[in-house]
Amino acid sequence: MTILKEKLHEKILAHRSRIAALLKDHRHVEVDKVTIGQCIGGIRDVKCLVTDISFLDPQEGIRFRGKTIPETFAALPHVPGCEYPYVEGFWYFLLTGEIPTMEETLEVVEDFSLRSALPQYVIDILRAMPRDTHPMTMFCMGVLAMQRESIFARKYAAGMKKSDYWDPMYEDCCNILARIPAVAAYIYRMKYRSDTFIPPERYLDIGANFAHMMGIPRPYDDAARMTFIIHSDHESGNVSSHATHLVASALADAYYSLTAGLNGLAGPLHGLANQEVLRWIQEVYHRLGGKVPSEEDLRGYIWETLNSGQVIPGYGHAVLRKTDPRYLALKEFCERHLYDNELFRVVNMIYKVAPSILMEHGKAKDPWPNVDAQSGVVHWHFGITDYDFYTVLFGVGRAIGVLATIIWDRALGYPIERPKSITTDMLEKYAHGGGLDF
Repeated sequence: MTILKEKLHEKILAHRSRIAALLKDHRHVEVDKVTIGQCIGGIRDVKCLVTDISFLDPQEGIRFRGKTIPETFAALPHVPGCEYPYVEGFWYFLLTGEIPTMEETLEVVEDFSLRSALPQYVIDILRAMPRDTHPMTMFCMGVLAMQRESIFARKYAAGMKKSDYWDPMYEDCCNILARIPAVAAYIYRMKYRSDTFIPPERYLDIGANFAHMMGIPRPYDDAARMTFIIHSDHESGNVSSHATHLVASALADAYYSLTAGLNGLAGPLHGLANQEVLRWIQEVYHRLGGKVPSEEDLRGYIWETLNSGQVIPGYGHAVLRKTDPRYLALKEFCERHLYDNELFRVVNMIYKVAPSILMEHGKAKDPWPNVDAQSGVVHWHFGITDYDFYTVLFGVGRAIGVLATIIWDRALGYPIERPKSITTDMLEKYAHGGGLDF
């Protein structure tokens, strides 16, 4: 048993007693109330999910295991000579809540390296798909195809104790995380780089290996580490996280569960948004003369966009009411490495002028940029100019957080998710009758 798996087992045993005590002594304590607006409006802000992996505060932003993004970057072991930490160390942190030592981190690096071989049948399936297939479709198919490898599915079919469900789930999740960077890179090279596959190198960390397989030089390895970590999780209520948890609650294995989340990530209101933002930024750039515009010209263009009934892509968030810390993390990277990039200068100028315009306009609940306002520019700078691929990159990162969550779901024996639905007639009677009993 690896250090990480042994540590995780210790944490699971301790946590089970906390859950048992809550259910035994406080099962009926009211946590939240639900309004008709929330029932109809996507159960927005209803507190009904549990995860210890991350928490999103409207004023503070995302915390991973209680740490902000800057705190996370500072605390975790860094790749020697690089600006950002090992993704593998972040995985250890998400699972255990403890900062790993360099020795513990490198053990995960080695473990993932041993798991990373991509089955030939996955490559065959990807190659059999029409080349104009959306890369997210290919990515989902690549993950789903590997379901035949599921250790959980095999052991569940053979019979095992419920308290042991987490163990094969952990193995499946580690296998997925070790392999999906290669799936993503293979799709990229096949579709956009003349079908030239670059095999992974053993014992490289995820960030370095991904940059290697993509064929992109440094500092793209650091860009990969950074973007995978900041995109990993955004608590459990977003579509990709919730979909993964929902499917896993039916005791589906990690392959089925993650694919469900990735399918949700591909929606234009979720992970697909980053490519829409970059298109708009480039439109701004070209419409305003193919150069970095003046503030006056940019203000005029933003007002023109708003007055035409359109939104400013990349601005606003369902939960946050401040500048997205993930945007700031990307901005810091760009300031070090993309300071001469004209698209980045346009993004910076939009950040300077857009919030005040949106506040004056008065319709935006949140006038601040989210992660999508900046992420596309990073990819474009490093030569990844194929918009459709951006969500695949998001998906590699998002897998880290959602897989950590479903390991813990399985370890704590969370039941199948089954909220009760009601009819519109019932809601109308409730609204007009002062609270009828359904």
